[in-house]
Amino acid sequence: MREAATAESRPYHHGDLRRALVDAARRILENEGPSALSLRAVAREAGVSPAAPYHHFKDKGELLDAVAHLGWDALGEAMTAAKARAADVSALMTEIGVAYVLFAQQHPALYRVMYDCSRDQESLPEGMEDKEDSAYCLVRESFRKMVGPEISDEDVELATIAAWCAAHGLAEMSGFRQFDPAKAALGGEEAFLRSVLSHLGMFPAAARAKIDGQG
Repeated sequence: MREAATAESRPYHHGDLRRALVDAARRILENEGPSALSLRAVAREAGVSPAAPYHHFKDKGELLDAVAHLGWDALGEAMTAAKARAADVSALMTEIGVAYVLFAQQHPALYRVMYDCSRDQESLPEGMEDKEDSAYCLVRESFRKMVGPEISDEDVELATIAAWCAAHGLAEMSGFRQFDPAKAALGGEEAFLRSVLSHLGMFPAAARAKIDGQG
């Protein structure tokens, strides 16, 4: 009954069938999990014939790649919105990092598919490294804005990778119960994330300053 009702509630009439199928796949993924996802299930969710998805995707793998690409675009949009909310340059990396982790928390199945699909590719998804509003380019350009032209492109790239890995690690670990006391003390989930991210690099920098002072 639920399947029939779903198909009837979202009948496909015209337009971009490929996007309709990808959107249907994302709904299934986020509501029911990866195990429920199949081309037949996507056709049913979109309200089209079982054969329709095969005009756009040869198999489930191609469909998942398309869903992952949609996820990367959505992540970029979330981080761009966070960039606009940053009070100043010093808060920029913290705000887009918080947006990254919140996206991962709010869309866990999609987030996992995004990385599972990317892990098997020779490069980042199309547009991630050279598309101005992509999530990765947003981090890189934010670093460039913070440090100015005197820092080499290589150092900016390495800093981007380091920041990305830090946010990814926080996204993976932020749900651990051992952090609950810190979250309560700091005022909740977002305050905890913001505080952690704002401390990145603080102690190595302080240590270098101390050593330089002693020298």
